[in-house]
Amino acid sequence: MAETDEWSANATESLNISLVAPATGATKTIASFNPKFTYSIFGDDERIFGYKDLRIDLRYRTFDMRPNVKVSYGKKFQSVGETEAADVNATLKEHLPLVAFESAREFNTGAQSQPDGWTPPGAFHSSYEGHDGTYEVWKGSLADPAVRQIVTRVEALIPMFIEGGSYISRDANDEEDPWKVPEDANRWTVFFLYRKQTSPEASGRPSYTFVGYATVYRFFCFRPLTPPSSEWDLPKEEFNLLEELPCRSRLSQFLILPPFQGKGIGARLYKTIFEHYYNNPQTLELTVEDPNEAFDDMRDLADLTFLRSLPEFSNVKINTSIALPNPPSGTVPKDLVDQELLRNLRQKTKIVDRQFKRLIEMQTMSQLPASVKVGFGEEQKAKPTKEEKHHYHLWQLFVKQRLYRQNADVLGQLDQSERSEKLNEALSSVELEYARLLDWHARWEEHAAAASAAAAESGGSKRKSVDDAEDQGASKKVRIEDA
Repeated sequence: MAETDEWSANATESLNISLVAPATGATKTIASFNPKFTYSIFGDDERIFGYKDLRIDLRYRTFDMRPNVKVSYGKKFQSVGETEAADVNATLKEHLPLVAFESAREFNTGAQSQPDGWTPPGAFHSSYEGHDGTYEVWKGSLADPAVRQIVTRVEALIPMFIEGGSYISRDANDEEDPWKVPEDANRWTVFFLYRKQTSPEASGRPSYTFVGYATVYRFFCFRPLTPPSSEWDLPKEEFNLLEELPCRSRLSQFLILPPFQGKGIGARLYKTIFEHYYNNPQTLELTVEDPNEAFDDMRDLADLTFLRSLPEFSNVKINTSIALPNPPSGTVPKDLVDQELLRNLRQKTKIVDRQFKRLIEMQTMSQLPASVKVGFGEEQKAKPTKEEKHHYHLWQLFVKQRLYRQNADVLGQLDQSERSEKLNEALSSVELEYARLLDWHARWEEHAAAASAAAAESGGSKRKSVDDAEDQGASKKVRIEDA
């Protein structure tokens, strides 16, 4: 066993990923980092057998993300019977395109300069100014060969940084041609995020650095047909039927490379995508596929900020004139919050039902009197009045209503006392989660207000958005990462 361990390398530590940018007549490495996970590539134990001092260098050109792999080691295990060293290159070929295994010399030559006039694939979508350059979002279809080429190059990073992340550009079950164009490629929309800079080294020409990307899948759905007006004519311009059909859009992959995390960039990309589908008349709903906790936090803050920008959202309140059910196990009032207002808001914002309900609960919790509101810190609270207690109990009832419906199958099997205990435990957990998020959001608002005031005094202007909240939240217990 000891000898076997001696020849076993930690895959996560052995794999080094770097970004290589053009320099004057050469290249420069602008960032290096290790993956978080390698179990989807090298097995659940994330070990590679058969090498001492193993090093796997996976380099990417910063503009077109062309990869190059180099495997080096101090010693290699000599085969004994059926026991032999793992074939690292063969394993990686199942996850990276063949261009990654061409010579390092060819890669280095191509990485020394970005071709004149090169731009990211797809169509320019939007941009914003950052502290270190202009950040541009480019949008395209996976059916576009140039878009698909970059996706196939960077997609190996998805399971390395997103637990349970999967591929969309390759089919592992297709042994003959796993890289062929997916049949549903035209349903995939890809958003690339690039940083654009100019430097004397490039004679003032813009240079692009890949920052991250996201993919969105369209599920077509049907609405009741309405007859066309009498003056309706066939469109005279180029017409894409698929883009005109009503759909539900699902955010599937979302990755910001580690060197760019913790700077609010992920929140900015999410906001850009959300606003795109919010303004898209064909999209009925925007969902997220299996988000992790870090992404959930970012999404909560971004969605809450967006909702608070809508005038009608200020009308979302607990109806404190409603009496509590008597006995407590009696029928829960239906209109604790104006249901028609909520239906109209959800339809307008296109936020998926469960996420929307959580945001409503956060908003109504933020309106609770300080005497009853759960929060961080040890500040003294005033003794709550009868009216304040009533407000708090109505809010608790409002949240319990969702929790019960969400877990009805399990809770329905418990007796009343146990069911009540489980609901109260779940409610306490929800309160603490919301308190953390609302505390983070409040501190960000204070920071944004102070920054705006400082900018106004200096005669400048600085726009703040929820993307700046990532750094603000990092000083608290929770640490947010783009994922």
